[in-house]
Amino acid sequence: MSRIGKSPITIPSGVEVKVDGNVISVKGSKGTLTQEFDSCVGVTIEDNVITFSRESDAPQHRAKHGLYRALVNNMIVGVSEGYKKAMEVIGVGYRATATGQTLELSLGYSHAIILEVPSEIKVSAETLKGKAPVVTLESYDKQLVGQVAAKIRSLRKPEPYKGKGIRFVGEEIRRKAGKAAGKK
Repeated sequence: MSRIGKSPITIPSGVEVKVDGNVISVKGSKGTLTQEFDSCVGVTIEDNVITFSRESDAPQHRAKHGLYRALVNNMIVGVSEGYKKAMEVIGVGYRATATGQTLELSLGYSHAIILEVPSEIKVSAETLKGKAPVVTLESYDKQLVGQVAAKIRSLRKPEPYKGKGIRFVGEEIRRKAGKAAGKK
């Protein structure tokens, strides 16, 4: 058995889970999410506990068993608590401003980068004096938050020499030594 797939999920109060054929929908205070799942995985809901089963021990069935359990768990956590990603913009002259669903980044290029963020995500950017600007993404959809955060990070990845770029808060960047000293 898959260690992840066999562990049951308890549904918290205020969250409603429905299974309709091969589609599972989760509704909570923060929003509604739906996920289609493969027919090789069985979903049963009894007494506010969701359990997952698979039809055989084939490798692809074992993989999907744990996958769909993890996806449904992420959906339940998302609609009840939500997800949050914070990113630092590190570099001299690097700036970030958020207005509505638009994020404007100044990352040392000849132009400012303007990024439209999906409506499901709440974006904010704060700049404190003497500290790097911090961009925060909040949503109930873990996949969407991760995808948008990866897109923002890809605009200027942290470089290993000075550490400039966009990184997640708490992320460690392996630093390299610069050039060796000049000739004698």
